[in-house]
Amino acid sequence: MSLSAFQLNGKNALVTGSHRGLGASIALALAEAGANVACHGLGSQPGTICADIQALGGRSAYFSGDLAESQVCSALIEKTVSEFGSLDILVNNAGIIRRSPAVEHAFEDWNQVISIDLTAVFRLSQLAARQMFKQASPGKILNIASVLSFQGGILVPSYAAAKGGVVQLTRAFANEWAAKGINVNAIAPGYMVTDNTAALRDDQLRSRQILDRIPAGRWGEPPDLAGAAIFLCSAASDYVHGHVLVVDGGWLAR
Repeated sequence: MSLSAFQLNGKNALVTGSHRGLGASIALALAEAGANVACHGLGSQPGTICADIQALGGRSAYFSGDLAESQVCSALIEKTVSEFGSLDILVNNAGIIRRSPAVEHAFEDWNQVISIDLTAVFRLSQLAARQMFKQASPGKILNIASVLSFQGGILVPSYAAAKGGVVQLTRAFANEWAAKGINVNAIAPGYMVTDNTAALRDDQLRSRQILDRIPAGRWGEPPDLAGAAIFLCSAASDYVHGHVLVVDGGWLAR
């Protein structure tokens, strides 16, 4: 296989939750591989991500909105197509986490996490697939799952449920859309240095317990997902469907 299979020249991507953290690293990696990237976040300003992409010679745009609102999902797809002319890659990265004992876990927290981490993945993927069918061209959908897609975690029942659902959605979509030229896959990150893990990293005991179990001996950094994202969004993975690629420093192997 030629290295050109990993190139994304001329491809147009949308990465949710990409104003910082894992999403920003994925967006930048896709741009480095040649894609134009629409970025998304809650705030009205994109931070530096759009400028970073443009510095690489790619086109970028920023759209804000709360993915708990269904109309935001449809607007993101429509605005990306309007800006770039097509949608070839969707990365469902946006997500939140709420920590509390299951017996105290607020129903509002449950609803909010499921809404953003799972329902929005369903809706955006559905809308993206419709657009890709209309274009009659191959497409890539990449979902960001978690090692908690396979484990129950501690104090995060809504997050574990949502991320377990993301894996099953990935497989369900792949079963229907593989023959139509759309690859649907997922990355399951391990314990990464992001806003979502700040509470864990600030807890010296819990942080040490986590580090002691990671064979790589360190927390993951957002750029650690770059290679996996490029692979699963490029022609190099054209025969990969419904797969969950774990990037966890060996966490699940122990």
